[in-house]
Amino acid sequence: MEPIKLTKKSIDQINPPTTDTFYWDRDLKGFGLKAYKSGRKTFILQARLNGNSKRFTIGAYGQPWSPDQAREIVLQMLADVAKGVDPVAKKTKSEIATVSELAEHYLKDAMGHKKISTCDVENGLIKRHILPLLAKRKVAELTKNDLERFLQNVADGKTAVDEKTRRYGRAIVKGGKGTANRTMALLSSMFTYAIGRGVRTDNPAKGIKLFRLKKHDRYLNAEELERLGGALRQVEDAGQSPFAVAAIRFLLLSGCRCGEALTLQWSWIDFDHNIAKLPDSKTGQKVLLLGSGAIDLLKTLAKVAGSPLVFSSAAGGTTPISIQKVWRKVRETAGLDGLRLHDLRHNFASTAVSSGQSLYIVGKLLGHSQSQTTQRYAHLAPDPVRQAADDVSAEIIRKISG
Repeated sequence: MEPIKLTKKSIDQINPPTTDTFYWDRDLKGFGLKAYKSGRKTFILQARLNGNSKRFTIGAYGQPWSPDQAREIVLQMLADVAKGVDPVAKKTKSEIATVSELAEHYLKDAMGHKKISTCDVENGLIKRHILPLLAKRKVAELTKNDLERFLQNVADGKTAVDEKTRRYGRAIVKGGKGTANRTMALLSSMFTYAIGRGVRTDNPAKGIKLFRLKKHDRYLNAEELERLGGALRQVEDAGQSPFAVAAIRFLLLSGCRCGEALTLQWSWIDFDHNIAKLPDSKTGQKVLLLGSGAIDLLKTLAKVAGSPLVFSSAAGGTTPISIQKVWRKVRETAGLDGLRLHDLRHNFASTAVSSGQSLYIVGKLLGHSQSQTTQRYAHLAPDPVRQAADDVSAEIIRKISG
């Protein structure tokens, strides 16, 4: 792509691309703009620091970063680069003293190269767990013992909260061992970032023993599936949102992740080939293969004016529908306490493996990027050794029975 003059006018004319795209300034070498599929735009600098190519994030286009302000910062950074000095490390080392300041810089830089959904999750963990317990602690002074105590406190629910967030919304934070493990992994990444910025020389989160978690592999038997189907019909007849009920049925029939289903758009579906082309997912761009049952379900749904979503919400537009309330009602009606929406994905996979599909095929259906992820279902596959044992024992019984 030919370089352009990065001005407010030229940047405003850049529409959200189908894939993240870089635009480079024609006057100042290395000064660029990264345009995301989501519509976000971020100023960057690409330069060679001590012989190695390195990309620096300046900040998101808009307040406070205008093209002229970003250009001035780039010129200052290039002066440091020419001296062999990392401009980001130089700047942030003096600005990062507390965990709160570390979190601020970490999240700012993360926005330049991580998915928005990942940034949202990390921001939530920082806001709800890390800052309440560690905000004012000095980054350079935290020890392994401090972090082990932090891990236990999160697991024990010391950061639990139930508060109103908006007119009809609530934030219910429970903590627990799973949350503690995820938060510690994030803290480890933050300390690695701090090392890169010269704030620390070691990572105190390395080597901390995490909690051993119980796997939640929940599969439904035939009788439970029948109860679930009856509950879906009963809840729908009672006047619950048809889109919410349809979304749950779709999860059951497709095996896709909840986030993939609730953000599914009509334009992504190819009914001629029974596929959905997802521009983004947990594993990046993905083609979702849909069975005839899932396709037939989609064909029964009406398109809602003003919303590109298949399962439209009352808010309209691209705001995903919330199905948790309806799911709790369905689960209660079916008598399936503890069943999670994600368990519907496990059930889809277990049904496929039990029916004789190979783990490779099941991995493709689920969109697993690594084969070992599918191995959790291996024990459900037909076992030729077990079958051989059955055949041999049956043959011996036939002979000794006369």
